[in-house]
Amino acid sequence: MNRKHMRGTYTVEFAIIGLLVFTLLFGVVEMGRLYFTVNALDEAVRRGTRLAAVCNISDPVVLRRAIFNAAGDAGTSQLIGNLATTNLTLSYLDANGAVVANPADTSGANGFRAIRYVQLSLQNFVFNLFIPGFGVPITLPAFRATLPRESLGRHSDSGEITPC
Repeated sequence: MNRKHMRGTYTVEFAIIGLLVFTLLFGVVEMGRLYFTVNALDEAVRRGTRLAAVCNISDPVVLRRAIFNAAGDAGTSQLIGNLATTNLTLSYLDANGAVVANPADTSGANGFRAIRYVQLSLQNFVFNLFIPGFGVPITLPAFRATLPRESLGRHSDSGEITPC
């Protein structure tokens, strides 16, 4: 065959193989992004639970720091694109695992004194793919962490509130 007639064949072969290679390349990059996002979300929940166990109950800094922001930054996460504090749910649990109705109430037995565990959960986080033609949003499963309470922002001797 003539080399001049084969030129079109090479272009078609490259187009087919190139499409497969670039799809595979984008897939590997997206799997890496997904793996990073899942690990970062898991760390955000763990980090927020740890902060909530040692910080004051009404401190808004806990959720901001949980999503990797500075204490004064109230926007979305600096690390994960569409993660905000509204995605997080902070709960204070009693010894049986039931939610304490009024955790800030220091006078009653159903308030601050009943808290034994701190739980932070993240639900309905949507991961968006960047692969051209496969821009399907993926809703990730819920992330949850539970830790025993510690100081909850109170000084052990005097009971006064300490800043986080």
